[in-house]
Parts: sequence; C-alpha cells; structure tokens
Amino acid sequence: MAVFANAIKLTLGLLFKAQDWQVQGQRPTHPKFVLIAAPHSSNWDFVCFLGAAEALDLELSFLGKASLFRWPIAGALRDLGGVPVDRSQASDIVQAMAVEFARRDRFILTIAPEGSRARRDRWKTGFYNIAMAAGVPIICGSIDYPRKVITIGPTILPSGDYEADMKGVEAFYRAGVGKHPERTSPILPVPQLPPASPPTS
Repeated sequence: MAVFANAIKLTLGLLFKAQDWQVQGQRPTHPKFVLIAAPHSSNWDFVCFLGAAEALDLELSFLGKASLFRWPIAGALRDLGGVPVDRSQASDIVQAMAVEFARRDRFILTIAPEGSRARRDRWKTGFYNIAMAAGVPIICGSIDYPRKVITIGPTILPSGDYEADMKGVEAFYRAGVGKHPERTSPILPVPQLPPASPPTS
C-alpha cells in the first residue's frame, strides 16, 4: 500500500507543477504543527495542498471519517496521511489528536477550518483547540485559484484567546480566493449591525 500511496503523492506533485501551480513562503521547519488549509470551497483544494506538500517535501496528515477506513482502501488512506476519527464527538477528536501529536516525533495535521465546502457564518475552532491541547503552533496556508498559488504564511502560537489570535491573520486570508469564492466563510462572525431607527416625524 505504501508504494501505491507514494505513487499518488508523486503524481500529485507532478500535476501541481504541470498545471503551473506555485508555492510561496518559507517551508515550515517545525516538526509538529497544525496547518490551516483555507479557503475551502472545492474538493480540489485537498489535491492542491497535497501537491504543494509534495513540492515542499512535507508529509501531511488529515482527518477522515472512520467509516472510510475500511478494506480495501484503509491502508492506502493511512499511507496518504489519513487519521480515522469519529466526527460525532468533537471533544474526543481534540484529545485524540493531542495524544497523536504526543506519540509522534513529526506530525503535520492539515485542517480546513470551515469544516465543509458550503459557506458558514464562521470558521470552526477545532483546529485551534487541537493546537492548544497539543501545545503546537498553527501555520497558515492559503490557496488562491486565480493566481494558482498556495502561500505558507504566518505562524500562530495559540494564546487561548481565539479571537485575538485569529484577527491577526484575517488580512492574510483575504488575499486568497477559493475556487468558488461565494462559499468562502469568514474567520470570525461578521458583526451584526443594529436595526436602523425609524425616521422621526
């Protein structure tokens, strides 16, 4: 299975270059971190990030529904970096990933904070909670389809104040345009304006 997975990774890396995609920013040197993959609006995002990882010689891991890890593809999914989880128990996922970080010498967990390809009112915070529980940094990764660029950006050392930490990277993510921009979710909830006062007579 490992040979098959390596062939897939190599193929994705070649396709990434053949389609004129590029990676900008510095290759991360941390042995363990959570990598944000955003904006997430298409299944192609995953393919592009795997291609970028191959170009940077990084071994990415990703969360997958436990039901997918069955014969005959379970071995290949694991070799590709898949980690099976029960998504119905969010708190259990955080603790399970903290244990996974602790038991490995090197571990790069890639997460799309939107949680789905549909637009949401805000990012989910699971990636942040995992980084906090594991005591690892968060590295920002942005995809931009018009320019065909994946950018490795700022590093966040989570302080426990999610809103303060994430406000610092909003400008970075505004530069990335997803394959379907209308599905892009904001990092933080958009403030609701108070209703307009009725005109006085």
